[in-house]
Amino acid sequence: MKKIACFILWVVSLNVNGQTFTIDTISDAVFLRMQGKSYKNNCTVDRSELRYLRLSHYDENGEEYIGEIVCNKKISNDLKEIFQELYKQKYPIERMRLIDEYEADDERSMQANNTSCFNYRTIAGSQKLSKHSLGMAIDINPLYNPYVKRGKDGTLIVQPANARKYANRAKRWPYKIEKGDLCYQLFIKHGFKWGGSWSSSKDYQHFER
Repeated sequence: MKKIACFILWVVSLNVNGQTFTIDTISDAVFLRMQGKSYKNNCTVDRSELRYLRLSHYDENGEEYIGEIVCNKKISNDLKEIFQELYKQKYPIERMRLIDEYEADDERSMQANNTSCFNYRTIAGSQKLSKHSLGMAIDINPLYNPYVKRGKDGTLIVQPANARKYANRAKRWPYKIEKGDLCYQLFIKHGFKWGGSWSSSKDYQHFER
């Protein structure tokens, strides 16, 4: 009975017509994948504060997949509800794998257009922990929604490096996030802030709380 009760307490799922939307604690198997990668040896976030989500999604071609992310338990239900609605409306998410499959390397993950959340790291160029370190931020379709900033010398900084042509937001393309689209609306509705609204830099892939 204890095993059954524990499962009911920690797993929230919805499976209808093959859809998968689950929330679980971090199992030993998942934690093993994360250790030394997204969950580094100096990580100050307790494993119990994190949740493992499996989420159905479509890509731009209408192909259906089951993605996986790790996030903070505080936003796990919000993310489940957001991705349920994105799935219902067939909003395209190209790829959603644990960033550990990319050795927790943000650049590699972004270049692959991989949607990800938890990664214990500092903000690039600083000693300050990123919201991703707490599992309180998620990057959606990052290749097509890059981080863009103008350096002090006037040079344009774009991350990932292969996303420079997507820095011009006047154009249109699949996977683009902009004010008013479904992805933006859902995250704002659930209390997230969008990096595309920042003033000194633009992080079009980024939603945080």
